[in-house]
Amino acid sequence: MQEAINELATREEVMFFDTDCGGVVHNLAYLRMIETCRTRLAASLGMDLRGMSEMGIYPVLIRTEVDYKKPAKLGDWIEIRGKLGELSAARFWCEFEMHREEDGALLVTARQALALVKMPEGKPQRLPQGFGEKG
Repeated sequence: MQEAINELATREEVMFFDTDCGGVVHNLAYLRMIETCRTRLAASLGMDLRGMSEMGIYPVLIRTEVDYKKPAKLGDWIEIRGKLGELSAARFWCEFEMHREEDGALLVTARQALALVKMPEGKPQRLPQGFGEKG
């Protein structure tokens, strides 16, 4: 069995489609980058895309909190660090920091609350015992 990790880092290069007419990253692009990091973090916790599809249980986003600290610009490389945060019986939080690789500047901090939902019924599920524990 693969050891679960509670933290993960991904990288993204800012592309034209991530920016506004001034070459500054728009807010939706940051959320897309966070989504990629969160999806890979979920896979490291045993919730890969294929497995979720087979079980019919998916993490559903309930809330997103974002603080924009500094802008990223066209051509910047961004490191997105995601980690599993607070857990409750039926909800969990993921926390993110986004840093520009060139100078290490903190660009964005974010938190997202998620719940597991059985589809197509839309029925909330309890987190599995041991969810988020290492090893």
